[in-house]
Amino acid sequence: MKIEPTSLNGPAVIMPTRFGDHRGFFSQTFVAQTLYDAGIADQWMQDNHSFSAERGVVRGLHWQSPPFAQAKLVRVTRGTIYDVIVDIRRGSPTYGQHIGVELSAENWQQLYVPIGFAHGFCTLTDETEVVYKVSAGYAPAHEGGLFWADPDLQIEWPVTKEQAILSERDLKWDSFSLLDSPFQWTGS
Repeated sequence: MKIEPTSLNGPAVIMPTRFGDHRGFFSQTFVAQTLYDAGIADQWMQDNHSFSAERGVVRGLHWQSPPFAQAKLVRVTRGTIYDVIVDIRRGSPTYGQHIGVELSAENWQQLYVPIGFAHGFCTLTDETEVVYKVSAGYAPAHEGGLFWADPDLQIEWPVTKEQAILSERDLKWDSFSLLDSPFQWTGS
């Protein structure tokens, strides 16, 4: 398993090794000690599985506030997504900046999303399945979000506003300029 840091402090792209032969493949997609040795020490509390029927489904940008804040470990088991995270830790040198990573069943990469980041994705294929670990359970009273297409964030989504398929909830999140972030950068 290879772990590469990103341009934002904390997130990482994880590349599990796949061993294959004529039967198929084997891969260790989660090894707690390997992640811990790389500085990823979250305790995972729940696995989530998302299915999107069509290309162009956008989910996000979401987070949960303390004490139910969630780190995430995201991977795709079928299809392809454009996965985006935004640093919303007040005081962070990368506050308001984002990265986007293509995750697919083919490239087998994962994205580690620490606490203090808004997270969302856009499906690039029909019938896409995303599986992700979270470090805290769902707490509706603590959920937050940013408007996915906020021009201030300058995210280059692979769909236009007209093409995107969103939930009613995701259409109503505020812009980044109105964010009163519940997260503070701790310098680590």
